[in-house]
Amino acid sequence: MGGVLTPSGEIAGGRSPVVRTVGRIDAATGADLCAAGPSGAGGAREGPYMIRTSRGSRTRRDRAAAAVVPRLRRAAPLALPVGWGAVAVAWKFGCPLARQPGLPMRIATSLVFLAVGTGLVLGVRRGLRRELARVRAVAEATQRVLLRPPPARLDGLALAARQLSAARGASVGGDLYEAVATPYGVRIVIGDVRGHGLAALGAVVAVLGSFREAAHDEAELGGVLRRLERALQRHLRERVRDEHPAAGGAAPEHPVAEEFVTLLLLEVRADGRLAVLDCGHPAPYRLGPRPERLPVGEPLPPLGVLPLPAVLVPYTGARLLPGETLVLHTDGAEEARDRRGRFFALDAVLARSAGRPPEGVVRQVHEALLRHTGGRLDDDVALLVVRNDRVRVPAQPAEPGLRRPRPAPSTHC
Repeated sequence: MGGVLTPSGEIAGGRSPVVRTVGRIDAATGADLCAAGPSGAGGAREGPYMIRTSRGSRTRRDRAAAAVVPRLRRAAPLALPVGWGAVAVAWKFGCPLARQPGLPMRIATSLVFLAVGTGLVLGVRRGLRRELARVRAVAEATQRVLLRPPPARLDGLALAARQLSAARGASVGGDLYEAVATPYGVRIVIGDVRGHGLAALGAVVAVLGSFREAAHDEAELGGVLRRLERALQRHLRERVRDEHPAAGGAAPEHPVAEEFVTLLLLEVRADGRLAVLDCGHPAPYRLGPRPERLPVGEPLPPLGVLPLPAVLVPYTGARLLPGETLVLHTDGAEEARDRRGRFFALDAVLARSAGRPPEGVVRQVHEALLRHTGGRLDDDVALLVVRNDRVRVPAQPAEPGLRRPRPAPSTHC
């Protein structure tokens, strides 16, 4: 344990002089404050000095040992093959029996080298599988952050969602969805970027990132849609500039500049009224014995094709009553085909799903879709199911045109 060295060269509490040069060390941080001791040529300042002890060297040894352990763990799978290799080399060049002619000796030598080669292959394979598992874990965590699953319950609504990517090994693609609770109601977006797979992720990131901010900031649903349009346009300009600098920022004939996004914005208010803005996206289904399309009003052009109109008026002529369920989807669910070219009957599957919870609806559609396509998708598929689990609809004042006159008081006894 270190003691305090006084300027006179004695240890505080003792009388033994210091026989070796020490550095002045800050007691809090352990950093050297000067290069020499009290009598050094470096002009050390007066003050207490900490004596260096063996604790620092022990710490360095502990760190070195801690760094060696992971390396040994990574090299452990190769220990047996390397050992067998050493045995094979010793057998071949050091054992007199291996140099004797004859078929048995040749067979024995071949078996030894076969065992060594098999061990090396298995060791390398094990290391690659472990590295692949780590990479997949990182990729899955990244994909969950990008297209995070909605909460099971959100402001009285039950939610469930699932994404199927056409790119093998990926759980995200060109489809997007998100649901957030805001002071204006639960706002939901579902969309489909032109193209599929990992190539469309840039536009997905731009649209989702903008929606997660605009849904809270904009009081009107039309303001949210304009924010999404600006975010997509900015993303496309930056992509053209980065990938093709010679094309410039404005190149309407360039393939990147022709990308677009179909999406649907849905707002579920506290009384169950719905506000909808549809930009070329398939209308949701309202579940029942015979699923029906939800009216969405006059559709708008997809984002990126044409500028949005100057005035955006959401369609508000529909409600989601307590117990009712909506199924939002992308066009990949209806355009999926089997080997004979037949389209997937989404409405028939939804008719059999009436009365199920949202997670059950998603699971049944997912399984039926994979059976129909044989697990091979030509386009990404996204499903988002919303059920109104609110106990009752808050009373709302009647509109002026619908206000009923108050009955006159009765004069009968």
